[in-house]
Formats: sequence, C-alpha cells, structure tokens
Amino acid sequence: MIKIGLIGYGKAGSAVAQVLCGDPRFELCWVARRSACANGQTLQGSKIPLIGLDGISFSNWLDEHPVDALVDFSVPDSLMEYGDELRSRNMMLVSAISAYTETQLEYARNLGRHTRILCSPNITLGINFLIMAAKLLRNIAPFADVEILEQHFKEKPEVSGTARKIAESLELGSEKITSLRLGGIVGHHEVIFGFPYQTVRLTHDSIKREAFGTGAAFALSELALCDKGFYTFEDLLMKKMREQLAQQ
Repeated sequence: MIKIGLIGYGKAGSAVAQVLCGDPRFELCWVARRSACANGQTLQGSKIPLIGLDGISFSNWLDEHPVDALVDFSVPDSLMEYGDELRSRNMMLVSAISAYTETQLEYARNLGRHTRILCSPNITLGINFLIMAAKLLRNIAPFADVEILEQHFKEKPEVSGTARKIAESLELGSEKITSLRLGGIVGHHEVIFGFPYQTVRLTHDSIKREAFGTGAAFALSELALCDKGFYTFEDLLMKKMREQLAQQ
C-alpha cells in the first residue's frame, strides 16, 4: 500500500481525496492546504488530518507523518517549497499543476535524477489518451487542417493549460485554440481535423472532478513501477501500450 500526502484542497483536491480514500491500493495519510487549519481538523467523515502549510514546518511534519508520495493539486510555487524534501526522502511526486514556468519545470526535471517525478497539466486518463491519438493522426495526415476547442466553467479566466499542451504536442500556435466559458461545464477539449470530404473530431469531457482522482491513482500505481526519472503521463501510457503489444 502506497502512503500518500495530498497538497491542495480546492474543488479538484477535495474530489481527488475522495477517490484516493476509496482505493485499497493507497492510504491517504494527510491533506495539506495553504491556509492555516484549526488544531485537530480532519477531512469530513474521516480521521485524516487536514493541515495548513502556513502554520507548520513541513520538514518536521514529514518526520512525524512520513509518506511514500505527494500528490499536488495546489499552485506552481509549492514545488520549490517541498522539492528538497522529495530529494532527501526519495518520495514520489504526481503533480497536476498546469502553469509551471520553464524554471520550475527544469527544477522538476532535475529532481528526477534523485526520485520519481510525474508532471501533467491534465491528469485524466481520457485527455492524455486524446493527446496520443491526436499526435498519431497529425503524423499520419500532416496536411489536415487542425483546430482546438476548449470549454470551461465561467470562473476560469486563463486559456486551458491542457489546450496549450495539446497545441504544443501538435506543433500548433496558440491562435489555433478557441476558448469558451459557459455555466454548467467542468471541462471540454476537442481537436478537429479537417480533411478533404471529411472531418475527424477527438473529444474529451470531464463530467466530474473525480476523474482527476482516477488519473492520479493510475499515475501513482504506474510511477511506483518506474525507475528514478522525470515522466509525463504520456510516458506512462506508452509504457502500458508497449506492454500490451508485447503480449499480442
């Protein structure tokens, strides 16, 4: 059983916590958020501690509450705060942060020399499979017109990090991304290929935020089988595909 500490307890983090709590492969040992928490506060309906990073020494907390892995659904700056602990304690990291700077990503890559690190701007299985399929089709038909559509809830101000990742993987500029903000939508991504006489649409809809939890669980279970290094979600999916093909 993999012992986990979860960082970030917003809408996504709380959904991830529920999924990890219900998965027998993992033990969610504690959840950390930025703001201070009352002494003895726990996740609703459980004895799992909920802590505030502003009010504690994280190193001392890990001495008293060790874990095998961190799952991060917080903010980009958090990586620099706990990175040395990952290195010294050989803890795994599954990060779903979508807005790392290049400096922060380089720091994460360097951490991969000492432990196992996975960074993915979208941690769902479906969206990462979509990216793989889109790259394959792009290679098969480089002449096709390609557009990316992303739709999210009205409160999301920035262009989707996942859409930017899709565009980057297909070697497209940001002008190929169309963004819509609408009530009632969690997240929708669509890659549209325009061929002569036909179109192909690859779509992914996030129905509930628990999808982030199942993606994080997949990443944790697969990362535990990997050597030290820096990985993307695509790396783990390719590994699974090669294993499946070897069995044919």
